[in-house]
Amino acid sequence: MNGPTKSVISILNNLIETCKDGQEGFKTCAEDIKNPELKALFTKHAHECAEAAGELQAEVIALGGTPEDSTSLSGDLHRRWVDVKSIFTGKDEEAVLNEAERGEDVALAAYKDALAQPLPAHVHSIIERQQQGVQRNHDEIKALRNIARAHS
Repeated sequence: MNGPTKSVISILNNLIETCKDGQEGFKTCAEDIKNPELKALFTKHAHECAEAAGELQAEVIALGGTPEDSTSLSGDLHRRWVDVKSIFTGKDEEAVLNEAERGEDVALAAYKDALAQPLPAHVHSIIERQQQGVQRNHDEIKALRNIARAHS
C-alpha cells in the first residue's frame, strides 16, 4: 500500500470515529430527553451517523485498509463529561441541544479538515455529501436550541 492510499485510509478512519462519536452522542441525547419529537430526531440522527460510518468503512475496505469500528477517545471523554454535567444540569432540553450542537461543531471541523486534504475524487465527493448532512443536522439542532432558549 503506497503512502497516498495510507493517508486516505487514515483520513477516512478519523471520520469513521467522528461518525461513531456522533452516533453515540445522539443516542445519549435521545435517552436523556423527554420530548418525543426530539427523541425521534436524535434517534434518526444517530441512525444517519451509523450509515455514514458504514459508507466510509466500505471505502476503507475498497482501498485495502482495515476500517475503524469504534469511537474516539475524545468522543468517549466528551460523553462522560456530558453524563457528569447532566447530574448537575438535570438535562433540560436546551442543555441537551447545546451538547448536540457542540458535537456537530466538532464533526463539521473534522469534515472540513478532511476535505482540505488531497483525496481521490470519489472519496472527496462522499465526504463532501456527508459534510452537507452534518451541516443540516447542526443547523436544525441550533434552530431547535434557539427555540428552547426562547421558551426558558
